[in-house]
Amino acid sequence: MKHVSILLIAVLTLSVFSCKDTDRTNIEVVSTQEMQALLKMDKVQLVDVRTPKEFKSGYIETAQNIDFFSPTFDEDILKLDKDKPVLLYCKSGGRSAKCAEKLQLAGFTKIYDLEGGISRWKHEGLAVK
Repeated sequence: MKHVSILLIAVLTLSVFSCKDTDRTNIEVVSTQEMQALLKMDKVQLVDVRTPKEFKSGYIETAQNIDFFSPTFDEDILKLDKDKPVLLYCKSGGRSAKCAEKLQLAGFTKIYDLEGGISRWKHEGLAVK
């Protein structure tokens, strides 16, 4: 009986950890080069989660601004289309990573997070508006 209990605990532990790995498959951290390719796709939603002040200082063309710190943020991101790819970025990657997790929990199917955020984008000399 003791061996069965140990085996059951081991199986449950493995299934919990493997489910977490499976859940993360909807979020992909992408390089600036990968982001440029994704932006050429039809029907993508590019979202800048910085503050409006940060957004005005320069943003990637076609981006819509949904402020991560806004009291309506959770409601605002749910207005996005769950079936279309969502491309996220912030200043350096922290806020967009948190947003990606929220989108995943809300049932979004394709989520891309720009590694290093707009800071890396600018550092590599890529255009901003």
